[in-house]
Amino acid sequence: MNQIRFGTPFYLFIIGLLTFILLLPSLIVMPFKNDVQQNASPGKLEKAETEAPIVLNSEVDVSVYKTSAKKIETLPLEDYVKGVVAAEMPADFEIEALKAQALTARTYIIKMLLNPADMNLPEGADVTDAVIHQVFKNDQELQKAWGKDYEWKIKKITQAVKETEGKIITYDGKPIDALFFSTSNGFTQNSEDYWSSSFPYLRSVESPWDKDSPKYFHQQAFPVDVVESKLNVKLADGEGEVGKVLSRTKGNYIDTIEINGKKMSGKDIRVGLNLKSSDFSILRKGDEVIFQTRGYGHGVGMSQYGANGMAQDGNNYNQIVKHYYNGVEITDTQAYTSKLTASN
Repeated sequence: MNQIRFGTPFYLFIIGLLTFILLLPSLIVMPFKNDVQQNASPGKLEKAETEAPIVLNSEVDVSVYKTSAKKIETLPLEDYVKGVVAAEMPADFEIEALKAQALTARTYIIKMLLNPADMNLPEGADVTDAVIHQVFKNDQELQKAWGKDYEWKIKKITQAVKETEGKIITYDGKPIDALFFSTSNGFTQNSEDYWSSSFPYLRSVESPWDKDSPKYFHQQAFPVDVVESKLNVKLADGEGEVGKVLSRTKGNYIDTIEINGKKMSGKDIRVGLNLKSSDFSILRKGDEVIFQTRGYGHGVGMSQYGANGMAQDGNNYNQIVKHYYNGVEITDTQAYTSKLTASN
């Protein structure tokens, strides 16, 4: 019988065929594997990259509605924080106080971006530049306001923001309502003593540094008829002290006061007459009523002049923040900014 002989090309064909069969499963799976990676949700991609630091400036933007210009300005998060610190706290304050202010500003906007409030904002805006949110000034506005002092002031503000970059204030793992104000009467207030909500981190604490603030004491005089009209009360005839304080808050602000038989809250009087504080005394002299106030602002959260006094005493921003906000932690924003970038 003749033997069938196979040449070299036939053996090469057989080897190639076997190789193809062995590689076939990988060739089939590979395109699907690549397709799964490209179509994974942003949240999963962020989760897979959580160990890598997030560069906030390139990942989270803030859209600010400029109330005067009536237009929206969008800028990186840290630039927004810089504009808030520059607008809300004097640049000649201690650097550690400015750092504490940077934390409050960043915490506020992160919380607002995560939980947008229905405040009739123009479409596309995250926040306004007004006091209803946080006062914000862009670089052009700061140059105009500061003039020849711009260079040293912006350098100092930038340092404070940079040295706290990516950090916010949290309580029980969530960003806090980082309320602040100018000057206390020597104590801050419990949140429920001024507003209806009680927060465990917004407790009354001592703030003795405020007595050195130029805004600690203020006097305002009003015509009698203006006071009667705005407060809807009739003042008794004669001169001297007006009203009887019935109760005070834990922070020693007026809780309830009675004026000629009418009971009112200290907050209502402050708001009605636009007083600097709800810790006040009232004196009538002739056709005028004189209000003497102690402190400047609502008194809840961090006192700015108190923060500066603490810094002058050698406290750092961590100590300042934890004095004014009870039981809080200073936390990296990575987990929170990941949620924001994943939703975009």
